[in-house]
Amino acid sequence: MPNNKQAKKRVRQDEERRLHNKTIKTSMRSAVKRVLSADTAEAATEALPAAMKRIDKAAKAHIIHDNAAARYKARLSRNIAAKG
Repeated sequence: MPNNKQAKKRVRQDEERRLHNKTIKTSMRSAVKRVLSADTAEAATEALPAAMKRIDKAAKAHIIHDNAAARYKARLSRNIAAKG
């Protein structure tokens, strides 16, 4: 447990940041799942820009690593190519 005022503030800030990061990561994962679970290549292609945007935003905020973002995007592209 924090003993001083500065440490208490740090705990509050960390919790707020954790929840904010969690929402960004969850929305990114949901967008990726929409692409992967699409029935047709057309539906997947329509969902792709939103997923790419969410991935890029998560990487920009340092919630995921830049290389992880590139890996997600490459896998989505390959998945759509395989469907089409």
